[in-house]
Amino acid sequence: MNVEQHAGLRVSQAPDASRHFAQIVADEFIAASHDFPIFFTKHAETGGFYAGVVLGLNPGENLSCVDGRLPGYRPADLERQGFYLVEDRIVINRDHPVFAGSDGERLFDDAGEPGAALRRVQQALGRLQTGLPATDAVIQRLLHHKLLEPIDVNLRFDDGSHIDLDGLYTVSLDRLHALPDAAVLDLFRQGDLQLAYAQASSIIHVRRLARRYNDQLTSAPA
Repeated sequence: MNVEQHAGLRVSQAPDASRHFAQIVADEFIAASHDFPIFFTKHAETGGFYAGVVLGLNPGENLSCVDGRLPGYRPADLERQGFYLVEDRIVINRDHPVFAGSDGERLFDDAGEPGAALRRVQQALGRLQTGLPATDAVIQRLLHHKLLEPIDVNLRFDDGSHIDLDGLYTVSLDRLHALPDAAVLDLFRQGDLQLAYAQASSIIHVRRLARRYNDQLTSAPA
């Protein structure tokens, strides 16, 4: 992308409202754990693990948005929607919904310099570029110690309905606490121990999502 072709282009955060899950990298765990439940799941095509935050309980529904925007941490995966790195150059998909409206933030200022929105995109792309392989390494170390286990998330609501979130994994604190001291020390020095506790503790945010979903059900007109 360049200022000559994209001087008037604007980017909107409105598509966040339809994202119920966003991938994150290890560098985001601490910040994301304050706002969202973090889980591990598997790529449908490869079967490999990756990490992400649950934003809503159904596809196309983001329960974490307030008035269409995330009030807390915004994952890099959302910041870079519509933008991609190709041979270290930023390219865009003009058909992506982030470019559909006229009420978003300008990518370039009047002087032709990157605006705040574009700088956030650049930072997000850089974070993902370095963070994805680093996160894969963290996950491999957790798997080496057999610390990832499937978790059943079964939610029941006041109207009698229920939602089961399948295919999610969490760090087993029981297995973590049973590791030999040398293994725990290695995880600590790698920075993995902090990430494991952040992920495990973040699961409590599922309750907030369930309450918000339940409130929507009970407030909906009959």
